[in-house]
This record gives sequence, C-alpha cells and structure tokens, in this order.
Amino acid sequence: MKRDNIIHTLLYSSPCGKLLLGSFGSRLCLCDWISTSQQKLTEKKLECFLQACIEESPSEITIAAAKQLDEYFARKRQSFDLPLLFVGTDFQKDVWNALLKISFGKTESYGWLADKIDRPKAVRAVGTADGANRISIFIPCHRIIGSGGKLVGYRGGLPAKRYLLELEGSQLKF
Repeated sequence: MKRDNIIHTLLYSSPCGKLLLGSFGSRLCLCDWISTSQQKLTEKKLECFLQACIEESPSEITIAAAKQLDEYFARKRQSFDLPLLFVGTDFQKDVWNALLKISFGKTESYGWLADKIDRPKAVRAVGTADGANRISIFIPCHRIIGSGGKLVGYRGGLPAKRYLLELEGSQLKF
C-alpha cells in the first residue's frame, strides 16, 4: 500500500471515555469511542472504504482535534473548525450534515432530523444513520434525543451522552 494511504490515529482520553481520533489526508475521519463492541468493525470499514491502513501515529489533524476537544471539555470551545471526511452513504452524509446544524447546548429529536433532510417518514433510517456516525462530538449526534425529551441510545453509552449534554448546558430532564 502506498505511504499516503494511511489513516493516522491518536488515542484521546476524555472525561467521559476514550476516543480514537483518525485522519486521512488533511481531514478528520474518525472520533470514535473505543470501548464499543463495534470499534474493530468500524476500523475495518474505514480501511476498506478509503483503501488505506490504520496506523497508530498522530498527524497534524489528530493533534489539532485533541486540542479542540481539550478546549471543548474545558468549556472554552462551543464549535469545531476542522475539515471532516464523511465515510458513508449519501443518505448518512445528509443526516450528518444536518447534525452539524444543531447548536451547542441545543437538542433535537429524530423527527426533527428527518424533517431537516426532507425525509419526514424516514425517522428510523435517520436514527440508524445517526448511530453510524463515527466522528462523534465533532458531528454532534449526542444532541439527538427521543420524543418527549427522553435520553436514548448513544454509541459512547448513555453516561457519556448525559455528560456531554450537561457540559453543554442542555436543559433536559433526564
């Protein structure tokens, strides 16, 4: 494999769990919770889609991502400005782009997300695409809650989701 076909990774320890940061070229393509059972499958899919190999070596992008996460967890940053590489279907990319429009401290529902991408009857598919997000926090899938304000599934676990929402000052009744 050519040397430029590398997904550079860096392990990041957040206050609510460990994340694997990954970059391909000059874009962030991974910020995934490493404690999940899907981690290895995610890595294999990423390698296959990008025709690249994962290497444990930091890059300018993963180092910048770690710095921005440090600022976020210190309550000094409310948005991120790194270039992102979405690895997924067109539908998933539509969902992830819509997630980027949810402001810091706000929450929305799966129904809102389905409406936002002009697919109001695709609530379940939207939920699946939301769960397939592998650039957690940067693409704020933690800001999606169930109907009636219920805290529902999150790849990093509900305690991590609660932590992130509380960090952002979301006014929820968990």
